[in-house]
Amino acid sequence: MRPGFTLALTTALTGLIALPAMAEEKFPVSLAGHAFLPAFTMVTPPADAPRDLWVSGKFTGKTRNEAPMSVMGDVGKAYGAHPTGISLPFIGQPVQGLSGFAMNRAEDGSWFTLTDNGFGSKLNSPDAMLMFHRLAPDFTSGKVERLETVFLKDPGHVVPFRIANEGTESRYLTGADFDPESIQYLNDEIWIGEEFGPFILRVGLDGVVKSVHQTMMDGVALTGPDTPGTVVPAVPGTDYRVQRSGGYEGMGLQPGSNLLWGMLEKPLLIEGGEIEGDFLRVFTFDTVKADWTGDSFKFRLAEGAKAIGDLNFIDETRALVIERDNGEGDAALACAEGATDMASCYPQPARVKNIVLVDTAAIDADGFIRRIGHIDLMDIQDPDGKALAGLKPAEGPFTFPFFTIEDVARVDETHILVANDNNLPFSGGREIGRAADNEFILLSVPELLAAR
Repeated sequence: MRPGFTLALTTALTGLIALPAMAEEKFPVSLAGHAFLPAFTMVTPPADAPRDLWVSGKFTGKTRNEAPMSVMGDVGKAYGAHPTGISLPFIGQPVQGLSGFAMNRAEDGSWFTLTDNGFGSKLNSPDAMLMFHRLAPDFTSGKVERLETVFLKDPGHVVPFRIANEGTESRYLTGADFDPESIQYLNDEIWIGEEFGPFILRVGLDGVVKSVHQTMMDGVALTGPDTPGTVVPAVPGTDYRVQRSGGYEGMGLQPGSNLLWGMLEKPLLIEGGEIEGDFLRVFTFDTVKADWTGDSFKFRLAEGAKAIGDLNFIDETRALVIERDNGEGDAALACAEGATDMASCYPQPARVKNIVLVDTAAIDADGFIRRIGHIDLMDIQDPDGKALAGLKPAEGPFTFPFFTIEDVARVDETHILVANDNNLPFSGGREIGRAADNEFILLSVPELLAAR
């Protein structure tokens, strides 16, 4: 046979063989509780923070803007340019957007979570302070209580590159330094997976950085366009392999082994700047040795999924992964094809928002982690009317139609907790013209959690 025909036949057969592996079971899901933290939730910086950090979001436009609440946020042209009703810059620091739940909870049962980079990029977030929190959702009142906020800082000069607040004594970290996206709590320490390096950070409960670990793959440091030391012009796939905003979005703590399983948000790049495939790399880090194990695995994305939002173990081998598309808003309000007026519709509605159960003990010869099944966050039943007033479609199931859904954890044998990152003030999703809150939903998923 001609080489081209042989390649085409092999590719076709490979695709056919792969189909059964992707035909996984979809499990039912129902709403057991609903609470939210209002979008406009601010926190006061520490007393010793530089004055510059008392007003945040000054660099989100083309030029510096020091006039508080003077520029309306919106969802961006690609999403209809809907205003969100909240204006920048902010007086104080925004608690949102929340990214990642720690598997282990605090002694009082509250959840560790963290605020990510700030306003979406390294360039526009030098005045966005990095922090983690203890939060307590109350599904009776529908409110989320913030019990504690701890700001990250580097007074011991542990961070191996220049930070935005280099010349200060407290050296508080900002979104110009790191983009923290995942968190774990172990032995009175916090471990954070971040996107710029991508790095893993070891942090004390007081917020002080203890160590910073660059990601290694096959003995070579993995870097991205925002990694300190990447020099422009840099060739994607050659000078760096991690996509922008493609570092550790999920990082699970494996019970028993205490290994961290860090999953990249987006596929790696190969020579020529193309992605290496429809899968994400997963790397394991030994918290005892404080070093990489040298192992790496792959997570296959479902059709239509572009990235992941979180990774958390539910037992010694099984874990939950949030996978998503880049859509926002309920598909019932999708814009008509060819529409030019998008004031009252979603041009890119949410369609793929899944929570996948995987088995890390079942890895095939090509390094792929087995997908057991999933639930669809766009198809949540609400038989008991748990959805908060005004937050459920008039018809059809309850949905979670947010751009970035970045928090999932097991609560007990039948329930999981899920929350979104609202990208304040640049995301909507629940209602056109209104900034998304950080919603917490308690989901009843006994079949999913029992699946093997």
